[in-house]
Parts: sequence; C-alpha cells; structure tokens
Amino acid sequence: MPAYSLTTLTAGKTSIATSVIETLAAQLSGSILDTSDAGYDDARAIWNGMIDRRPGLIIRCMSAADVVSAVRFARDNGLLVSVRGGGHGIAGNAVCDGGLMIDLSQMKSVRVDAAAQRAWVEPGATLADVDKETQAAGLIVPTGINSTTGIAGLTLGGGFGWITRKFGLTLDNLVSVEIVTADGELRRASATEDPDLFWALRGGGGNFGVVTGFEFRLHRFGPNVLSGLVVHPLDDAELVLKNYRAALETAPDELTCWAVIRQAPPLPFLPAEWHGKEVLILAMCYCGDIAEGEKATARLRSIGMPIADVVGAAPFTAWQQAFDPLLTLGARNYWKSHDFTDLSDAAIEILIRAARQLPGPECEIFIAHVGGAAGRVAAASTAFPQRSSHFVMNVHARWREQSMDRACIGWARDLFETARPLSAGTAYINFMPADEADRVQEAYGASYHRLAMLKQRYDPSNLFRMNQNVTPMTSTKAA
Repeated sequence: MPAYSLTTLTAGKTSIATSVIETLAAQLSGSILDTSDAGYDDARAIWNGMIDRRPGLIIRCMSAADVVSAVRFARDNGLLVSVRGGGHGIAGNAVCDGGLMIDLSQMKSVRVDAAAQRAWVEPGATLADVDKETQAAGLIVPTGINSTTGIAGLTLGGGFGWITRKFGLTLDNLVSVEIVTADGELRRASATEDPDLFWALRGGGGNFGVVTGFEFRLHRFGPNVLSGLVVHPLDDAELVLKNYRAALETAPDELTCWAVIRQAPPLPFLPAEWHGKEVLILAMCYCGDIAEGEKATARLRSIGMPIADVVGAAPFTAWQQAFDPLLTLGARNYWKSHDFTDLSDAAIEILIRAARQLPGPECEIFIAHVGGAAGRVAAASTAFPQRSSHFVMNVHARWREQSMDRACIGWARDLFETARPLSAGTAYINFMPADEADRVQEAYGASYHRLAMLKQRYDPSNLFRMNQNVTPMTSTKAA
C-alpha cells in the first residue's frame, strides 16, 4: 500500500489520516497522486502556462464510481475541489492550490450509435477524440475550433465553432448527462429527468457537479468542407471588416467566417516578406455542397486585394486541427472577451487601433460570428445567455516569457475597457479569465437569477466553486 504525504492538503481539514486515504484508494479503479509522486507535476500541468497551482491530492478517475468516491471524500473532509477535463480552460480552474483535484482526463471513451445518431462521450475526451469517432460514421456534433480542447468544459459553457450556425451550439445538441452532484449522488439529467438541472448544465459551467458522461445528438456530415484562409494587410482592415460585416447579413447557415488580427506566422503559403507583419485573416468554412460553398464564399473572397487565398475542399477533421500548432500547451495566456450585437464602425476603429499595438507575435484579436441555428433557440430554454445573432470578440494575449506579463495583460485589458461601451453586456463564460469573478452575474444576464436558485438546491455549500462561480441564492437573498 502506498504512503501519502498530506502536509499540503491545506484547504478545509488540515490533517487527514493516511489510513483514510488508503481506504479511498482501495475503492478506486483509478489512482491517487500526492505531491511526492513522479506523475504529479504532469497531472497538474494544464494548457495555460500561467497557471502553476499545487493540489494537495489528485484523484485520477477511471469511472463514474471513482467520481462518486472523490466527491464524497471532498465533501466529508471539507476540501477545496477542482475538476479537470481537458485542462484547456483559460481561467485555470481545473487545478486548485492545496485541495483535491478530480482528474477526468483518463476517461476518454467515445461510443457512437450510428443508427440512432447518438454519441456517449466521457468527460476526458478532447474534440479530436469526438471528431475521430463520429466522422468515422459520417456523423458530427458541433464543437469548437481547437481539437485539443476538452469536450466537458466546452459543452457546459456553450460550445461554438465552424458548424454552429448550421447545427447549433454544442449544448444545443446535448440529449442527456450523467452527473455526480455535491451530495455525492450519481444522477441523470435530460429534458424529462431532472429538467431544472439539465437547464442549468446547458451554459452553467461546472457549478452543479461533475459530469461523467454526455449524450449528444449527431448530424449527417462530411467528410469534406470548403474551408481556409484569406489574408489581407492590416492597412486594408477597415475596408475588409466593413465588407465582411455586410456579407454576413445574407450568409446562409452553412457559412461561417471569423476575422483574426495578428502578426502573420511563417506559414508556407505567405510570402516571406509578410512573416511577422500585421495582417487581417478571414477564416471561413462552408459545411455543405462544395460547389454551393464556392458561390457562398465568393463575396467574402472578392473583398480587397488579399495577400493569399487558400480556401479549398478539405476533410473537416483536418480543418478542425488547422489552428492547433498556434495554440500548443504551455504558453502564457490571458483572454478578455465581449459580446457585440453588431460590429459597428466604432468597434472596427477600436480593433484596428489595438492591432497596431500588438505586444507580441502570438497575440491576436479574433471576432467570431454566432447566429443561424444557435440564434433560433429560445433564450430561456437553456442557461446560455446570448441567443441573438452576434459577434464574440476574444482578445487573446499569448506569450512565452514572464517578463512580458505586464505588457500583454495590460494590452488585453485596455482593449477590453475601450470596447466595453459598445458591448452587449453578456459574455461567453468559457472565454473569461480567473480575475472576472465580479463579472459573472452580468455575463449570465437574465439566466443568473435562476442559476443562483438552482445552485442553492444542488450545491448549497458551494462545493463546486472553482469555476465562473454562481453563488447559491439563500432564502434571504431570494426574498
């Protein structure tokens, strides 16, 4: 039996007998790591290199039963809890200091029922894991744009990407979940089973428990899409963005186009003289007939005098991984985000001005257009706060050296504050950093009050608070 050094379990009870840990270990099909174990540092490392936290204990779960045991152990011992799925969240809430980290990264199974067009996905799966299995059957669930992202956090916070306008948000395609709530019970939630909990899970993040399985509705799709990049000089950004905005007014649901402003990476299709220069990139995907896609993208591709146009037919799984090399593990990252109901002239001016002050070669601003099928879901039907056709601005500061922290974070915050008067008020929870706890209520908009009441029902002690936290609404507050 291994020995456990628990001197760092400082959250909650400061002393837990080794025999208690040994009893827990005997119940698990997974494993337990403490700070002295060889795999500890690898297990606590996540995508955002700015996060360097040290859990007192890590439980690497292999089953729903392991999760039940982990949650009960945390509850009974008054421990701070964090939950790791893919470990990709910008805020770093997957890892806590001194408490218990429930690690789901080993639970990666994806089971597809092609006849029923359903998939059952465990919470440690990445988008690449999901795409691989669903596309093998000619099916898809709409997800995000970086294949190393975890499916769990993405889904619970929303989930939008290249095919959202056609098929809705990831959470719009959620049929049911299995979840371990704060009382240590394994529950099933769906439209007919515990529907209030199911409502909250679709947008409420990790506030309501640890999801051990997701059931998704799948769609016939692929394998090829028309996708790629059109690259313009930053000097042409005003012309391009105004025409981009106009083109999207009549874009079909099958077409998604996002704008990215950054220094040009050394991509092989770009002339060498443009490497490191500021550019505006239109990234587009048409998820339908390729010939129809050529027609639908023609207006966007005819704007201005692009440096390069590399839009063509490709496997969707390849397009889903196209941005992975720019978003690898370990860099320092800080994001700031706004929802905009429209991309106004004033917003375009602010974006271009900030783009001329990029603090580093990996920093970027991207504008995502969300609408179509996602915008036709009734606002009150899920906890996701913004259902109008809208633009999401993500200010993505990314760098390598700690000495650049002040410049990069300051740049992101300055752009965020300058753009605030133009914003819708709501925000995409998955894009919010750890220092925005005071913004959570505003970000959820009309959904917050109901979320707070349900938090009181399912997690009154706020056991699950390592997230964009919804505070339980006590009866006094409700009154």
